[in-house]
Amino acid sequence: MHLSTVILPIYRWAAEGLKMWQRAEELGFHAAYTYDHLSWRVPFREGPWFGAVPTLTAAATVTQSMRLGTLVTSLNFRHPVTLAKDLITLDDVSDGRITLGIGAGGNGFDATTLRRSDEEPWTPRERADHFDEFVPLLDQLLREPSVTYEGKFYSANEARNIPGCVQRPRLPLAVAATGPRGMKLAARHGQAWVTTGDPKLYETGTPEQSVEAIRGQLTKLGTACESIGRDVAELDKILLTGFTPDRPLQSFDAFVDFAGTHFALGFTEIVIHMPIPDSDFAADEKVFERIATEGLAQLGR
Repeated sequence: MHLSTVILPIYRWAAEGLKMWQRAEELGFHAAYTYDHLSWRVPFREGPWFGAVPTLTAAATVTQSMRLGTLVTSLNFRHPVTLAKDLITLDDVSDGRITLGIGAGGNGFDATTLRRSDEEPWTPRERADHFDEFVPLLDQLLREPSVTYEGKFYSANEARNIPGCVQRPRLPLAVAATGPRGMKLAARHGQAWVTTGDPKLYETGTPEQSVEAIRGQLTKLGTACESIGRDVAELDKILLTGFTPDRPLQSFDAFVDFAGTHFALGFTEIVIHMPIPDSDFAADEKVFERIATEGLAQLGR
């Protein structure tokens, strides 16, 4: 069982950012992740929002052993060739501590930032089509020194990635997926699977309904693994909190109950947001620190 955190890329580095990442390591988190967007939803859209790759590069230089990564990188503004180059560099700077969380993206602001005003965002099916091509090509680029590929959406012409990742055969991919096509990608290419639960239940559902929905997702993941002859137990299962009806940071006991329930479902890693006042991620700092330092130990009693 692992407990990790998310640090949104909203802090000026010298003033606050550096301290946030160092604090995460001091609190003993297994990993610290950040979001990979060009901008995000209100209220964060109106304030500072920095790039994920430079942020993680800086974080790698001020931490020692904590894993680092994205939850998650979106296809809306990424290309497999340039992303692979950035990731290999990040893996080198961090001495092999990078995990790439990757998802098909959504209809948020990232979906339109790079498009002309007369272009529509991708439909869910079009996002899935791109995801089907993006992930296998990225996998190949991170493993092989030279790749040539021509697909429907992406191309690579003798794309060189020497010396490759520090982690072999490549850094781990944590694939965010809930639909059947994404689940198949997680089964075939992922070292981990990521979920935020069922978004339809966030505002009007109950914790019990959320657990059942997530249980159903895990069943689908198992089916996807079985279809290619892979043991689903080989995949880590990551739950990014903050998007279910539960409120695990409301109190220490609330977290222990939440974590116990979801670890029993089969999750291997739970990720909580570093508190941000006056936002959906607001939480008592003392409760957060106690969860970070004592939460998993309480589960073992």
